[in-house]
Formats: sequence, C-alpha cells, structure tokens
Amino acid sequence: MGCASCGTNGSAGCKNNGHCSTGGCNKLNVFDWLSNMDVPAMHRFDVAEIRFKNGRKEFYRNSNKLDIVTGDPVVVDVPNGHHIGYVSLQGELVRLQMTKKGVNDDEGVREIYRKATTRDMERWDQARNREEAVMYRTKEIIQDTKLEMKLTDVEFQADGTKATFFYSAEGRVDFRELIKILAGEFKIRVEMRQISVRQEAGRIGGIGVCGRELCCSTWLTDFKNVSTSAARYQKLSLNPSKLSGQCGRLKCCLNYELDTYMEALENIPEVESPLKTQRGNAKLQKTDIFRKIMWFGYDDDNNWHSVDVGRVKEIQALNKKGQKPFSLLEDEVEAETLETSSINSDLEAMDRKFSGKGKKKKKKKRKFRGKKPNQKSEKS
Repeated sequence: MGCASCGTNGSAGCKNNGHCSTGGCNKLNVFDWLSNMDVPAMHRFDVAEIRFKNGRKEFYRNSNKLDIVTGDPVVVDVPNGHHIGYVSLQGELVRLQMTKKGVNDDEGVREIYRKATTRDMERWDQARNREEAVMYRTKEIIQDTKLEMKLTDVEFQADGTKATFFYSAEGRVDFRELIKILAGEFKIRVEMRQISVRQEAGRIGGIGVCGRELCCSTWLTDFKNVSTSAARYQKLSLNPSKLSGQCGRLKCCLNYELDTYMEALENIPEVESPLKTQRGNAKLQKTDIFRKIMWFGYDDDNNWHSVDVGRVKEIQALNKKGQKPFSLLEDEVEAETLETSSINSDLEAMDRKFSGKGKKKKKKKRKFRGKKPNQKSEKS
C-alpha cells in the first residue's frame, strides 16, 4: 500500500506516487484472469470499473472507445462536474461484477470523458491538498454543534467544486445546519454520506491481530452479518475483547471457517445431560470435532477420559433404555468379569502368599572331607 489514490503518503517501492501503471499498490486490487484471452474489439464489453479514493469503485462506459489499460487515470462524468479515477478492471469480468452488485447495464451508467492530462492531475492534486485541513475544521464544527456523528474521511472532487464527507453514526443525524455551515465556510457543494463502522475501518486501514492488513481494506467488499453463534460453533471463548475487530464489531473472519465447523458438527452428538455409568455420572468437558473425540470427567475424579463419538452414542442409547454401562469404555459383559475377578483377587493373593509357607528348603551346610591345613598327623 503506497499510492496517493489509496490514501497513503506515497509509494516506498516504485516511487510513482499515485500513478501506478500496474495497480499493484492500491486498495482492493482485482486480478483479471481473462486478460490473456483474445476477444474481438467489436464484442468487447465497453464498461470499465473505475477506482477512486480508498478503494471506492463505480462503473463507467467507455463510449468514446478510448485505448485505456488498467491503472490509467481517466476523467469521468459525475453529477454537476467531473472527477478523476483509475481504471481497475476491464472486459468480461466487469460484466460479472455488475451482475454481482446488481448494477444494470443501461443508460444509468455514466461515461468516461477522456484520459487525464497533466493539467487535470495538477488541479486534482490542488483539490486533494485541501482535504486534511477541511476534515480537521469539520470535526471542530461537529464538536461545537454537538452532533452525534463521527467524521471518517473527506473526498474532494477533481474539479474542486464538491466534497463528499463520509461519517458514521449510531442513528439518524440531522445535519442540515451543518451543511449550511460547511458550504458557507469552504465555498463548495457538500454531500454527506453515512457509512457503517466496518466500511469506516476499511477506509482508515490498519493491521489485524493476524499480522496482516485488514480484510476490509484490502479485498473484502461485502460485509455479511456476524453473530456470536459463529463463535459458539467454533468453541471459542465469548470474550468481546478477543472477538471484536478494530471496528468494534465481531471479526469478519469468524465466518471464514464456519461452514467447515458446521459440517464437522453434523456427526457430533449433543450431550445435554451427563452420561450415566455404574462408576458414576460423567460430564462433558471438551470436544474435538475434527478428531471425533469427546472428553468426559467423573464427579469424583479430576482426570478426563477420551471417548470416541460412536461410543458416546452407544452410551446415550443405553441410558434411554434405562441401562448403565460399567464405565465409559466398558460395557456390562466386561463389567461382570471385572467385578468377579476383583472380588476373588484378594483371596487369590492370600493363597499365593501362604501356599508356599513352610516348604522353603533350608540350605544345608557342606561338610569338609579333606584335612584341615593346621591339623597334625597322628603319626607325628
């Protein structure tokens, strides 16, 4: 990220400062995977996708058959004036994007005037240089008027006659008096546009807890609803500080792996009550949905016992019939054998202990048959 078109202070790599010809250092880039296909000029789709400040994109018709490529600055038609944007996508992919976003290919699509000249870019730079000062002054006015709104960004039109103020608010805001003050002080036409807090985070940008740039500022354009049930299905701790993103809402990435977890949970039984065994009641402590293993713990035991999902279903079926297995891992037949062996184990141990008592052989002393070394012969 480094172009002036995406709201930063200049490129650190190519040093092109906002006029990137490849589109490789701008927000919300799109890879044109149909660019290598040879399409006849007569059948080429004449609508192009144009990117404006902070990744905002709209569709414009190339009715003048201009020879433009991705990254070219162009002058486009806007209400009561003109604006400058960069070509981000052309060809059949634009048709697919329009279908996806519900934009009709009719007369409502405005046209591209021409390629931006040096003079056009100079005037646009002069207009953009006013944005920071206007935003700070507008925040002071909002504070003085005590309006419940948060100003996020200001975007000046290339001709310098209009400015769009992006703000976020919890409810409806009556900003009619604010528009009069801004129009009188800055001598421009004012447009107020409310955005969500997720769009606000995307325009500001930042680094997420994963160490990468925010998804909303790099590639994510459709913000789907994220609920706490997504965290529950993934067995995550319901800690607001860990589940919330920089926008203050639940992280969008909670939905990325939700489908995989939902598929894995289809074969996991619901354990609403403890499993009943002859050894005692076992409560569910933890579940590994991918390995299909569930951990249970007895009331009088601090150890956890891993049980296969199939075995859990068997125990639940036995409990419904009013039967109790001996333990989590052993059924009734094995329990009888273990119970008999455990009763007789003490007697067998005593038999082994006393059966050999008194039969121990004492070690006999070996008799010495030879002469002792100090013994004198009788003849001497």
